[in-house]
This record gives sequence, structure tokens and C-alpha cells, in this order.
Amino acid sequence: MCETHDHATESGTGMGRRALFVTGAATALTLGGVTFASGAEAADGDQETRTVRGTLPTGSPDYVYVPLEVPSGVRELHVAYTYDRPTVPPGTVGNALDIGVFDERGTDLGGRGFRGWSGGARTEFFIRADDATPGYIPGPVRPGTWHIALGPYTVAPQGLTYEITVTLTYGEPGRAVKPTYPPSRAKGRGRAWYRGDCHLHSWYSDGRRTPAEIAALARAAGLDFINTSEHNTHSAHAHWADQAGPHPDGELLILLGEEVTTRNGHVVALGTDPGTFIDWRYRARDNRFGKYARRIRAAGGLVVPAHPHATCVGCNWKFGFGEADVIEVWNGAYTPDDEVALADWDSTLVASVRSKDGPRAWIPAMGSSDAHRDPDPVGRPQTVVLADDLSREAVLEGLKAGRSYVAESQSVALSFTASGGRGEHAGIGERLAVPADAPVTVRLEATGAPRCTVRLVTDQGVLHTSAPLPVSGTGTVEWRTTARYAAYVRAELRHEAVLAPLPGALAAFTNPIFLGERSGE
Repeated sequence: MCETHDHATESGTGMGRRALFVTGAATALTLGGVTFASGAEAADGDQETRTVRGTLPTGSPDYVYVPLEVPSGVRELHVAYTYDRPTVPPGTVGNALDIGVFDERGTDLGGRGFRGWSGGARTEFFIRADDATPGYIPGPVRPGTWHIALGPYTVAPQGLTYEITVTLTYGEPGRAVKPTYPPSRAKGRGRAWYRGDCHLHSWYSDGRRTPAEIAALARAAGLDFINTSEHNTHSAHAHWADQAGPHPDGELLILLGEEVTTRNGHVVALGTDPGTFIDWRYRARDNRFGKYARRIRAAGGLVVPAHPHATCVGCNWKFGFGEADVIEVWNGAYTPDDEVALADWDSTLVASVRSKDGPRAWIPAMGSSDAHRDPDPVGRPQTVVLADDLSREAVLEGLKAGRSYVAESQSVALSFTASGGRGEHAGIGERLAVPADAPVTVRLEATGAPRCTVRLVTDQGVLHTSAPLPVSGTGTVEWRTTARYAAYVRAELRHEAVLAPLPGALAAFTNPIFLGERSGE
């Protein structure tokens, strides 16, 4: 289907009518081209500027592309944009317009043309061979048809009027900088419990902190590893190497990734190969997410749906969990949507134990801070994973296996085990293989959780609640059960309830320990 619309205007661009190309839900509106004079006649340092103006109506496609004909001899591309923000009635969305750019290699989904995205975090950006605005990829400004990408995130009833100013600077390009990435291994403690925060934002997307500031806060929070996860760009990957390696406060393993921010939810691509870009321009009804989930795994990463019940526009997870390796159940300060995510995740555990494949189908949980700027605390919460070493491979393997728990800070530490009467033993994320009616002892040891209550949760729900831990925050809780009575057991540490009968906020929770022999064993 193709339609034309007449509500675009232009200034000095020769812009014609625009066509609406419908490709499922991820529709794309392509405007008439912006053309510059031939670069062959320009002197070094000469500049040319063109301005594009237009109005997008409510119900606009997810992405709007402005073709930009770049001549030869361009040293730098600079783009600035503005849009109107009219007053709207309470309960009505206003205008929000994101921006990015694709080079002459095109705008195909998953293609090689991506050169940067800043969402709504910046009003201008530049690209040249040796440098680029945070969020954008340095490299030569080659001749051909580039595309400025606009994302009308929300559009007010009055419509969204925008203005884009493009400036080309001519001259010899600078020398391209070869990217340097952080190492995939840091000095660790062998097989041990390592603390990490896998959802963080720097000024390479909509955060306000530099990588150096984040690394310092991570070390202060007792973290051993972090994952860089900028919205819809991998541009930060080449800017973290200086923060890894030897340091007076300990080495920090820096994993690389992206927060793939679609219109139907966000997913953290955790620990991918350096330089990996994952496209985000699709909705659940386009049936494309599986392809990009597989691309994350092909790049060595994990697929982690983020804050699945968040209430911001486009944040609620709509793709299902069939492709998930881990689920981010706890995101930042503990709120009601985290409580819903925890309950939803627990339901997936119940489904896994009744499936024919048993617990092999289960999806582990994790927690991250999603810190963007002051005063967002880094490492609150943090995921504590049992890994064979402080390396990308070992940490990701531990997370995927569910050998982890989530704590609100470095102050909280847990030991959670289940044992049988004949010396059988299992820890978090493992299976205690005992007969259905054999006695099982579940034991939780906690430190750093003053006056917190321990809840032991099974496929039946909460089956044991302890008295509050002492003010010292240190205590041990034991509970006896059988595999017939509880197919799995996991632990929660809860603060005192503010509003009974609702439970208090989490101080920590564990992934489950499964009880009983697998079917056929």
C-alpha cells in the first residue's frame, strides 16, 4: 500500500511529496531528498547548510526518513533539529521526537548503514572520520544517499512540527580511529560470587555520566562487573577500555551490550561481541524479534527483557518470554511494577516444572539499577552470580544457568542451599535430585539485612515466613519439606511492610532450587 501526503513544507531543499510505505507495524515515512552542491567545487573548510521543515500528524509511522544526498569531499556532517511542544490536556500525550542517522549503505533492518542514535537526548550531532557526538559512530562521511531517521515517539493532537538543519563541512577527512575495546577477562578470585550491574546508561545515550564516573561508582558499590547498555546504539563500546584493567580499588570486568528499545518493550543485549549493533525498528506484531534475539546470541550475548511491567510509553514487554535467556525482574528502586514482574516471573517457574522438559525450560531472573544520572545509584540493585572466573564467558554462563541472586546493595549477602538425608546438596539454580518423599532441608544464611523477613516461596506460593532478622542483619533460617510438596523453593528477604497486608519491599531474592528427580530418572 502506498499513500501520499501534502502536509510537509520545505526550505531550500527541493523537497517533493512524500510516500508512506507500510511494512507491518513498523511503517516508515520517507520524505523527499535533500540535495547539496557538488563537493568537488568546494574549498577546504567551506560549509553548506540546508533546512527541512514539516509536520507529522497523530498516528504517524514509527520512523520517518529524510534522504540526504551527500556529495564527495565532505569532512563533517552536522545535524540539528527542533520541534514544537504544544500544551495538551491532562492525560493526553505531548510531542516527543527521536533522531538518528543511517549512512549510504541504507536503512534496511539489521543492515550495515546504522551510524548513530540519540533518541530525544540531544538536539544536534556531528559525524566525521576521527570523532562523533556520543551515540554516533565515527567514520568517513562517504558520498551517497544518507538518511536522517526521526522517531515520533508520541504526537500531540495538534501534530508535531519539526525543523532539521543539515550542515556539511568540506575538506580532507581526518584519520579514522581504530576502536579499542575492554578485555573480556579481569583479575578475579577463581570460582566465586561476583557482583554486577548489567543495565546502565552513560552520556552515549540518555545518561548524564561519563564511563569514568560510572566505573568509579561501580567500584564504590562493590561491583566486579558491569554491562554498558545504551539505548539503540553500540557507540559506547569503544570508550570503555580505559576503565578496565588494574585499579587501586580492584579490576572491573566491562561487558558490552545495548538496550534494544522498541515500541513494544526494551531488551538488554547483555555481553555481546564488541561492535555489535542490534536493530530495534519493529513491534511485536511484526514477528521479527526472534531474528534479533538470535542475533544477540550469535554475538555471544544474552537476551534479557528489561523492566517488563514498566508503565512508560512503549516500555511494557509485549514479545513474550520464549526467546528470553534471563528476565530483569527488579529494575532500580523497588516499585509496584517490580512486584508485578516478580509474580509474573514466578508463574513462569510454575509453568516450567509442569512442562514435559521440566526445569530445563525455566528462565532465571536478575536485577539491575538502570541508572542514568545523579542521584540514580549504580549497583542498586545488583546481581550476584556464581562464576568460574571473572570473565565474560564465565559470568554469562552463570547468569544463564541461574546461579545468582539479587541484592539491594553490597551490604546484603546470602547463602541458600537445599540438602537431602543422604548427603545430597544443591545451591541456587541447581537441582536437588532426591525421591519425592525424601526429607529436604532448606537453609538460608543472610547478612546485611536488619529486621528483614525471610519468605520461602514454592510452586504453591509462600510456604514459610520467618520472624524478622535481628538488628545486626545476620541470621539463619531453616525449613523442612519434600519434593512432592515443593517442586522448587526460592528465597525472598523483605523489608518491613509499610502498608499491610502488602509485603515490604525486597532487600534480596534468589533464583530457585529445584527439588526432586527429573521425570525418567
